[in-house]
Parts: sequence; C-alpha cells; structure tokens
Amino acid sequence: MSKVVEQWHEIVRNQDAAGLDSLLAEDVVFHSPVVHTPQVGKKITRLYLMAAMKVLNEPGHFVYLREVVQGQHAVLEFQTEIDGVTVNGVDMIEWNEAGQIIDFKVMVRPLKAVSAIHAAMGAMLEAFKGGR
Repeated sequence: MSKVVEQWHEIVRNQDAAGLDSLLAEDVVFHSPVVHTPQVGKKITRLYLMAAMKVLNEPGHFVYLREVVQGQHAVLEFQTEIDGVTVNGVDMIEWNEAGQIIDFKVMVRPLKAVSAIHAAMGAMLEAFKGGR
C-alpha cells in the first residue's frame, strides 16, 4: 500500500480535517457523484471530503472492500449505508511526486444511493457553511 493511501485511511478513520491540509495539493480537483462540474482547489475539496466523511462514514457501516494501487493512482471500493439505503462506490485517487492528492473522484451506485447522498450531502454542506 502507498503512503498516500495509508494517510487517506488514517484521515477517514479519524475524520481528520487537519490531515487533509497536508495531503491535498493546492490545485486538487474533486469530482463529486452529484455535482456536474469538477471542484478545483484545496478549500472546496476539503469541504466536500469532510462533508462526505460525516455523511458516509457512519460507524459500523462504512468499510473499504477492495483497493487497487498502481503507481500514483488508487481505486478504493467502499460500502456504507445511508437511511437504510446500501451505498456502493469507489474513490479514485491520483497524487503527485510530493505525495499530495491532485485528483479525487467519487463514483456511487445504485441510483437510490446517489439520491440519498445528494440529499444528505446538501444538508451537511449547508451546515458546514452556516458554521463558518
């Protein structure tokens, strides 16, 4: 396993926003399963990832099932549950030579899960924005 993937697992396990600051490159691009356009930059990517950790990382539900790491790319398959809906998805991560994530794409299935994530993420992002 790569150092970047190990760091990512640690951040997810601890829901560590501060850990994201050093792991994300300034110009990182985030691809959401529910937002059409890529989100560019560390600040917005950090916001989306922290919201996703709160929404998806329900204790006892979230688990990484498989991972494939090749060079500076990783695909991590996960499963969780939101409001009784089973969510299956992948995190596709690319990092640079400095060990910072430069591209993070989340893909989710089935459609019912995408709808559940859309609603839950919208509420969490609004809560985060209100707490600034």
